[in-house]
Amino acid sequence: MGIPEKIKAIQDEMAKTKINKSTEKHVGLLKAKIAKLKREQESIATKKSGMKQDGFDVRRSGDATVVFIGLPSVGKSTLLNKMTSANSTIGAFTFTTLTVVPGMMVYRGANIQVLDLPGIIKGASTGKGLGKRILSVARTADLVLLMLDVFQPFHEDVLVNELGNIGIRLNQLPPNITIEKASMGGIAVAEQVKLTKISVDHLKAILHLYGIVSARVVVKEDVTSEQLADHIAGNISYSKALTILNKIDLVDEEFLKDLKTKIKSEVIEVSANSDINIELLKEKIYEKLKFIRIYMRPKGEETDFKEPFIAREGDSVEDICNKLHRRLKREFRYALIWGKSVKFGGQRVGLSHILQDEDVLTIIKRR
Repeated sequence: MGIPEKIKAIQDEMAKTKINKSTEKHVGLLKAKIAKLKREQESIATKKSGMKQDGFDVRRSGDATVVFIGLPSVGKSTLLNKMTSANSTIGAFTFTTLTVVPGMMVYRGANIQVLDLPGIIKGASTGKGLGKRILSVARTADLVLLMLDVFQPFHEDVLVNELGNIGIRLNQLPPNITIEKASMGGIAVAEQVKLTKISVDHLKAILHLYGIVSARVVVKEDVTSEQLADHIAGNISYSKALTILNKIDLVDEEFLKDLKTKIKSEVIEVSANSDINIELLKEKIYEKLKFIRIYMRPKGEETDFKEPFIAREGDSVEDICNKLHRRLKREFRYALIWGKSVKFGGQRVGLSHILQDEDVLTIIKRR
């Protein structure tokens, strides 16, 4: 029996199993088995595939990279052209875009690379169409833009499932759990929170499924069996995502109001053709990427307010040093800060100081 048949057999077994307290562990193990089989299937497919990835190798540039993921003809190319200086081919037929088309969106001092990908279809994660090649680009993106047509809004589930099938989790954080393998002693579990979604016995059973028989496990959050399987597999990427509903100029307010009650996630309503809410979308992208602007003031010179240094929320002075030059941290003496992150202007701080938006920074090096 091949891997697809094994997955189908387990899915059939799950469909027949009534979910209750007594079957929770069994169903959780079945889910973990499916996750393991899908990883094996993906690994085999990757090894077998020697095809050249023409058009899908894009050099990353700018302060962040975002990608459009959507079914064919939802308006990705038109929206890219409106947001950037790109010239992505537009046509009223499916599969107009056959390669990755990059554009650069400049907003509030940030250079954000936007990639227009070919439309995907259901089953993309198993190789249908250009699916795997398209979805793999999303792995390294800082933000995934899920693009929906106002007349086909329920395709969001298709997009999320296809990305999930190749190991991309949207708007999730990695589970806060530590697994240290040992040579003997069995599995010892330290619970720092009360487990309600999975029992300790269930957790141990999943570890055994992956061949881990001795380990020290520290659980710092209430995890599910799927999250545990993701953590063990180790090849999962966690991406931020925004959902865009395009072509709203083609429907009335009543239609749109009713539609929004049926879509699971919060959506940004736009019309690429009619230039509706394009600036709002740019602002939402900027917010989701959690950018902050740092104005650099070289020692003894004026502050450069024209071109801010783009950093991320939570970045420290050390992070800025590392981004500016690899030797700067070694030469660092102290920094002077003016802005919201300090009590007074020109305050002296060290490498660990956390910066805030629009801080002015001077780095003083050793003599």
